[in-house]
Amino acid sequence: MISACLFALALAAAPAAVDAVVPSADGVPIHYHAEGQGQPALVFVHGWSCDRHYWDAQLPHFAAHHRVVSLDLAGHGESGRGRKAWTIPAFAADVRAVADALHLDHMVLVGHSMGGPVILEAALGMPGRVAALVPVDIFSDVDRKLTPKQRDDFLGALRSDFPKIAREFVTEGLFLPTSDPALVARVATAMAAAPADIAIAAMAGIWDYDSTAALRRTRTPIRCINSDRRPSVVEAGRRYAPQFDIVLMKGLGHFLMLEDPDGFNRLLARTVEELLAAPPAPK
Repeated sequence: MISACLFALALAAAPAAVDAVVPSADGVPIHYHAEGQGQPALVFVHGWSCDRHYWDAQLPHFAAHHRVVSLDLAGHGESGRGRKAWTIPAFAADVRAVADALHLDHMVLVGHSMGGPVILEAALGMPGRVAALVPVDIFSDVDRKLTPKQRDDFLGALRSDFPKIAREFVTEGLFLPTSDPALVARVATAMAAAPADIAIAAMAGIWDYDSTAALRRTRTPIRCINSDRRPSVVEAGRRYAPQFDIVLMKGLGHFLMLEDPDGFNRLLARTVEELLAAPPAPK
């Protein structure tokens, strides 16, 4: 009887799963989902023209030991679209709004692709609350940047025929020849259906964001989980943030958490454990 009562009390005390909306700093409504319990909370941030469901294989896996959170950044998924400036700092404010709504003060932020700079900027705005950052398939070489002409040419191509160019960008640039064709088609179709004006402005915002300056400012431990489809230059990141590191998953494209969810979950769990066990970075 006592055990049954304790079990009932534990269930009552456990945070319930939440699907809710909170206004970002500029008033745009941000849709988020949270479930599970345990510290640190894991906050999952999607990439460009994606949504929170790209993390659907991660949330139930980690919810047994962590409070887990996913959100739709403004202009994505079920979140609002009434934003004037589609910048990385504006997206970072979306993450902070959700963290504040859930009263999270001990977090690991996990951000895929565009979500990498978003979580980097979000952590700078929440000092003392973010224990570690795990960018996913981003920051492989922080010194490698597009030329102004490359930037303008690609944005111009997107403006000319967004669905076609976005689909080609996904199928030809973000997957490998060995990737599952059904997954490639599903992701390409979804991303090509994103609102073109928002997607193009957000892409410009990614390229306009100075990741190296942000890396210089942060003391938060950072470990990227990247694909080996292109070279990763750890030394480039460490020039700006000595606590920067990269681990690789082999033989996968850009969407590691979709292409090998079990392998990604194991590596993410080990990465979080090791980051939290490491001594703090020097001030």
